[in-house]
Amino acid sequence: MKRFEGRVSIVTGGSQGIGETIARDLAAEGARVVLVDIQKDKLEAVAGSIVESGGLAEGREVDVSDTAAVERTVAAVAAAHGRIDHLVNNAGITRDGLLMRMKEEDWDAVLRVNLKGTFNFSKAVLRTMIAARYGRIVNIASVAGLMGNAGQTNYAASKAGVIAFARSLAREVGSRGITVNAVAPGFIVSAMTEALPEEVRQAYLEIIPLKKFGLPKDVASAVRFLLSEDAAYITGQVVSVNGGMYM
Repeated sequence: MKRFEGRVSIVTGGSQGIGETIARDLAAEGARVVLVDIQKDKLEAVAGSIVESGGLAEGREVDVSDTAAVERTVAAVAAAHGRIDHLVNNAGITRDGLLMRMKEEDWDAVLRVNLKGTFNFSKAVLRTMIAARYGRIVNIASVAGLMGNAGQTNYAASKAGVIAFARSLAREVGSRGITVNAVAPGFIVSAMTEALPEEVRQAYLEIIPLKKFGLPKDVASAVRFLLSEDAAYITGQVVSVNGGMYM
């Protein structure tokens, strides 16, 4: 029997990158994966690909910062499948810039998606998880939320926020059989990192003890562990996946 056979997993920001890799990983382990994103075409493509590979997946076009839309979506998933076992709060955006030149709308946009989106989905799934006396919530944070990063005050603040959020919620719902943790990725290979000038890439590698960038599957593996029964006694923790970049 596969590890997550019969489980229902919601993954926000599931149409690409780390979110897509997490979704594929959970589906391969037997979970019915509900991918949430605002990129409809990519969302449908990933969900369709998972189904073609023999997995269970569906895409739902939702803006994670829209509270009413999130509530409707979660209610629909619970009604359709009778349960929600896992929530991975992965949806996130960046609007980088030095604080003295940062536009207020760039600050608000990042906090709205990264932090409010985490609040919206976590709150929405709790009723179902509490009734079942079982649930796993994992927030995708960032090394920036632990050590800071120049030019990312908004992003770092949002990611530090989802870490503190996870720790606080873990204290609230632990007695109901629900665990809440965070995963903080470091420098992960993506289209963005591949486009960086070589000297910038080398500068980052110099501060990473493992001397290599991480892969989306490295993050997905940590998430899979935290959602599994192997992590049943782990809650309120931050798992850093950064090659030693920050200890």
